[in-house]
Amino acid sequence: QVRLVETGGGSVQAGGSLRLSCVGSGLTFSRYSMGWFRQAPGKEREGVAAIDIDGTTAYADSVKGRFTISRDNAKSTLYLQMSSLKPEDTANYYCAADPWIGAAIAIERHGSGMAYWGKGTLVAISS
Repeated sequence: QVRLVETGGGSVQAGGSLRLSCVGSGLTFSRYSMGWFRQAPGKEREGVAAIDIDGTTAYADSVKGRFTISRDNAKSTLYLQMSSLKPEDTANYYCAADPWIGAAIAIERHGSGMAYWGKGTLVAISS
């Protein structure tokens, strides 16, 4: 059974930083494209950042230059380093995995079709 578990969310002031982690189990992690997606209350889910099996990355325009996605296949862990956080970054953040959908498409489709999802971690940014 595939499990994705996100940690690292919390409440910080605008301008601060957080690092999210997503640990995968039940899958050969290195064979999956991975991504971070977020959903704010009352809004649609949006793609944040994604990374292919070869390390190619894709980002939403709203986070470019502020967020960095990375992966450690040996630890089956996906990371999202977030800095210069803004109140509009407030959302539930989810990680997702898929063996076929590439990073750029995952962001473009806001995660639609991704095979496996975690339950999310809440990020709250105060002004």
